[in-house]
Amino acid sequence: MSALTSRRTVLLGLAGIATTSTLAGCALPSSDAAGTAPGGKVTFRYQGSANNVTFPELADDLGYFSKVTLEYVGATVSGPQDIQSVATGQTDVGGAFSGAVVKLAGAGSPITAVINYYGSDETSYQGLYVRKDSRIRGPKDLVGAKIAVNTLGAHAEAFVETWLTKAGLSAAEIEQVQLVVLPPNDTEEAIRRKQVDVGALGGILQDRAKAQDDIRELIRDVDVLGRELNGGQYVLRDDFIAEHPDAVRDFTTGVAKAIEWARRTPRAQVIARFERIIEGRDRNETTDNVRFWKSTGVPAKGGVVTDRDFTQWAAWLESTGIVDRADLDPSSLYTNEYNDLAKGEQK
Repeated sequence: MSALTSRRTVLLGLAGIATTSTLAGCALPSSDAAGTAPGGKVTFRYQGSANNVTFPELADDLGYFSKVTLEYVGATVSGPQDIQSVATGQTDVGGAFSGAVVKLAGAGSPITAVINYYGSDETSYQGLYVRKDSRIRGPKDLVGAKIAVNTLGAHAEAFVETWLTKAGLSAAEIEQVQLVVLPPNDTEEAIRRKQVDVGALGGILQDRAKAQDDIRELIRDVDVLGRELNGGQYVLRDDFIAEHPDAVRDFTTGVAKAIEWARRTPRAQVIARFERIIEGRDRNETTDNVRFWKSTGVPAKGGVVTDRDFTQWAAWLESTGIVDRADLDPSSLYTNEYNDLAKGEQK
């Protein structure tokens, strides 16, 4: 076992202790197959996100589904947990960071990615944040520091270690950078109280932190990768795809259309639509978050998936022991077959 793998194992154990109570309240009903809804539609069980609207929910509201009925089963704890629920048959569709998809598929889970659903661009991205008076200015300063991330083995960890590796830090130095699992809602205050030195943030929590005089942005993931990037994909089980190919096409293409609708529609109208969707469902939520929405964060037209969505993390995947770089076969992880907007796009 490598030193880096050992460090993650220890942190994962600590994270499990910290989140046990949360996970205990998020048990999902188990089922081996999707149900059939009225009108011959296929039910897609999914986990959502509190106070936010997912692209499948937007697609449903826009009327883009003709063969799909969505069934909300609860809020997801994290991307890795979301797609694990798909693999175990508790849900039918889930989304996670590309590296988490690689890891789950590499462990033998029969899942396939069908569309990108999140990523980073100039206005929507993940960043690292520190106190304004922090001594941390660059990657070398992170040696010995504690960085709060929402979960291990996901986007924040990958972009942090990619940055450190590109900056020339040795494996021994990177080993001294501690990743601490912390709920994003608590990250800003943990930075302020010096419980952690750095925090990874995105979305409204990032906007709120950036608006404070005592918080400073350190680096963005788009700066590390040098470009816009597709960050994660929706996956389905292979048996589900084989059994319901028409519904899978309806779902995937509907989500692709929703992404493009959000891309071309004036921001104020997108936010108004999100607010209406949230207010129309009985989940005891607030619309405060969606008012900060800025962009889809999905660079690819229609969410089309490419090899690069996975190979851009190859060095990190190899360093963590998730996969040998020579064995990474992106084409086995995804398909654009069910995305009608993929026609004419680079596969």
